[in-house]
Formats: sequence, C-alpha cells, structure tokens
Amino acid sequence: MAINKEFEKIGNLFNKKTAAKPPAYQWQDLALRIINELAIPNFKRSSVFKICKEKPKNFIESCLNDTKELCKTGDKWKYFFKIVGQGTQIYK
Repeated sequence: MAINKEFEKIGNLFNKKTAAKPPAYQWQDLALRIINELAIPNFKRSSVFKICKEKPKNFIESCLNDTKELCKTGDKWKYFFKIVGQGTQIYK
C-alpha cells in the first residue's frame, strides 16, 4: 500500500498550472511589450504583431519611445499607429 501514497491524485495533475511558453521570435516579445505598455485593445493586437514582424526593430522602438514621450493624454495606442503609418511612408 505504500506505492499508492506515492501516486498523485488525477485531480491534482489537472489543477497544476503550466508555465506559458516564451515567444519564439524577438519580434513577438517586442509586440507583447508594446501591447502591455500602450494598453492595445484586443481588436488591434494582431496589427501590432504584423508591424513588429515586418518593420525593423529600431524603427518600432523609436515609434514606441516617441509615443510615450509625445502623447500625454488620450489613447496612446492610436498615436502609436499614427506614428508608424507616417514613418512607413517616409521610409519607402
């Protein structure tokens, strides 16, 4: 009967939380950071991932820093998308 005590209950196995996987790519980590810092709403999160995947990291970080510095009131995420859009036109 000592063997039975070593086994865990099935319910305990299901209750254990698994750790979230880390992002596979650096651009995913950057996108998650932007989503958290600018409180990006759910319907715009895929756009952040697309931007971070397609644009250079230094450009995205520059836009993020400009947003934090220049946008003191209102929705920072809207300002971020505006800066990214204008920067994309300049760098073409």
